[in-house]
Amino acid sequence: MSKNISNLSGRIGLKNNLFQKISERSLASTNDNGMKEIADQYNVGVSTIHGAESFYEFLRPSHREKKAFVCNGSACMCAGTQGPLKKKLQEKLGEDKVGEMFCLGHCYENHAFHYDGENYAGKDINNIDEIIKGKEIKQEKFFSKSYAKTSFLMDDKLSNLDQFKQLFEKVIKIDTKEIIKSLLDSNLTGRGGAGFPTGMKWDFCGKTKSEKKYVVCNADEGDSGAFSDRYLLEDQPLKVLFGMVICGYVIGSNEGVLYIRGEYPKSIEAINGSINSLKEAGLLGENILGTSFSFDLNICIGQGAYICGEETALIASIEGRRAEVDVRPPFPVTEGLYKKPTVVNNVETLAAATGILIHGADKFSSIGNKKSAGTKLVCLDSFFNNPGVYEIDMGTPIKNIFNDIGGGFKEAVKALQIGGPLGGVVPLTEAEKLNLDFQEFTEAGFMLGHGSIVSIPKDFPMVEYIHHLFEFSAEESCGKCFPGRLGSYRGKEMFDQYKNKSAKIPLKLLNELLVTMEKGCLCALCGAIPAPIMNILKYFGDELKNDIVKDN
Repeated sequence: MSKNISNLSGRIGLKNNLFQKISERSLASTNDNGMKEIADQYNVGVSTIHGAESFYEFLRPSHREKKAFVCNGSACMCAGTQGPLKKKLQEKLGEDKVGEMFCLGHCYENHAFHYDGENYAGKDINNIDEIIKGKEIKQEKFFSKSYAKTSFLMDDKLSNLDQFKQLFEKVIKIDTKEIIKSLLDSNLTGRGGAGFPTGMKWDFCGKTKSEKKYVVCNADEGDSGAFSDRYLLEDQPLKVLFGMVICGYVIGSNEGVLYIRGEYPKSIEAINGSINSLKEAGLLGENILGTSFSFDLNICIGQGAYICGEETALIASIEGRRAEVDVRPPFPVTEGLYKKPTVVNNVETLAAATGILIHGADKFSSIGNKKSAGTKLVCLDSFFNNPGVYEIDMGTPIKNIFNDIGGGFKEAVKALQIGGPLGGVVPLTEAEKLNLDFQEFTEAGFMLGHGSIVSIPKDFPMVEYIHHLFEFSAEESCGKCFPGRLGSYRGKEMFDQYKNKSAKIPLKLLNELLVTMEKGCLCALCGAIPAPIMNILKYFGDELKNDIVKDN
């Protein structure tokens, strides 16, 4: 059935993609007649449209009834800012008019909330009356700085259209095989943490024969603690877009799409403005600068589903399906968007590819090691004296990042969750033994992932953090596989009972549940959630000893 929907949706394609139509209808009205019109236009069943609408948080009627949403991400939770914030918003707007959203990318200042299509944080709540009246207020910008020997991501080498044009004219003359070789020689791997060689992915897709191929930028950054993609989309958009254009040239694609989470309105605005400027300058579209190469870009706005960070769920979403994970193989490079060969790269990976084309593969590969080469964006949350996003050489000691770059902590911290909700929970003492290295983190039982850091303060109960992780997994699971769908809820129920003081946590049952989810889940969401929970049980067992029953 899903394959049939993909093919039917693909007949119209990206310009008026099915998901965009569903979103527009749902956000504009609850008129069911519109649903049937869309179904007829795309030759799909009404149940397909209804299924998609009911899946995405922002498209549900209950969401549209709210006026404001507080961030319920891990960073804001640990900072303890959201309770007072929610209360103040409820006083101003009404108790039933305030909902929640997962991570708004303001982890460097907290107090984050969404109102009338815009995000606010930090001291903005002090201006709530002006915000409600529609007045524009000056907002704090996240701090960013490169500490890399060579900046591949934060320099100004591609900050205007003239530079874009010059680089395009240079690269378009290079044989596609040489570009792939350059990426392979650079040792660039996916910056989302999967670690797959980028040059190899482009090469596989390029060699797959098809009359149509796609380039997809995964800009659905939803990890709590992460705002590096937000930085690149808003401050370095041309680096990201150039990476997509050249990927299209290499693999033989003439069309790409950026899937940007709806929680990032300023990112959407920045990318849309850059795309329009490129089109006006003749740097996108048919026969770019008189060459035989044509390439166009589109934006698809996510509607509140963390699972869309997984590449097959993201593809399903663009096609207008429920964002459920597909079984692999086949992989997107052979059968992706609309069942056509597709390269899916995240924002930082595409920007890094551009940086390599500017500075050279040798410079990139000389940093770090073969499996963790180049530079990496690292996000430091509000617990650091110097919160912000930083470009750092791979291989840099974590201790140096915390103390020299981050300026140490504002208050006592006992652990960090690194790499988002699916990343490891690392005791501070263990983190300071590690270097900025994907493999090193994995071998130690953790995950570097996106490079986002959420600080867990000394007085925060770890049993509460486990409950938070299960709650997140239960809410954001796509529901396709049994271990993920049911396991998340069973885990949440265990800790609900603990919070209600009706039962202690059965350790044997909990361990069995974690193993089942780890081995049986289809994707990294529910399949990786056990890892940080196991970290907590291992390193903070003494703290939990009064909350756990060992025999059951």
